[in-house]
Amino acid sequence: MTRDEFNEFCSGLLATSHVVQWGGSDVWKVGGKVFAICGGSDNGLPGITFKTSQGAYEMLREMPRLRPAPYLTSRGLKWIQRYDHPGLTDDELRYYLAESHQMVASGFSQKKRLELGL
Repeated sequence: MTRDEFNEFCSGLLATSHVVQWGGSDVWKVGGKVFAICGGSDNGLPGITFKTSQGAYEMLREMPRLRPAPYLTSRGLKWIQRYDHPGLTDDELRYYLAESHQMVASGFSQKKRLELGL
């Protein structure tokens, strides 16, 4: 998945907003809360970071070319970063990005979800 494909996919999810921050990373939020980040990497492939469930985190952190997300994981958060091929397929990345969006959105109150159109 390229950076443009990442941005296009995230823009299609409900109630999202986009900012560029943290050294030029594309940061996607739902209701003001981050659910996905795309930044550079040493090999030219975009590093794609997303929130996961505990079970997915345990499985994904053991896969080749995936790792606990630097900084976020050190703070006790369950985030994974795809940093090289093979990592995940584009379809798998889309699945986990959508799951991350849903996880963040589900943390809002019912009132907030209705305000956001979720």
